[in-house]
Amino acid sequence: MSIFHLSLMVAISGLSLCLVLASIRFALGPSLPDRITAFDLFVANMIGIIAIYSELTGNEDFIDVAIILSLFGFLGSISFAYFLMKRTDRHG
Repeated sequence: MSIFHLSLMVAISGLSLCLVLASIRFALGPSLPDRITAFDLFVANMIGIIAIYSELTGNEDFIDVAIILSLFGFLGSISFAYFLMKRTDRHG
């Protein structure tokens, strides 16, 4: 096993731990902005895990999944931000 593969395994382990912590924040977040931030972090961690897994296995098909996931994550974040902006305008 090369140092490159070892560093990828360490990186995927760290991202997996961050994924668990982001999931906990998403479930327990006291406010909606906390949950939105946790959702962004969850999506970013998933993209990183998919990219590292793609490099480890040599299967480049998963890169397309990561690109689509980043698009959905971005659109979801924008939708939540728009919802929050409209909600605060009403309750001003």
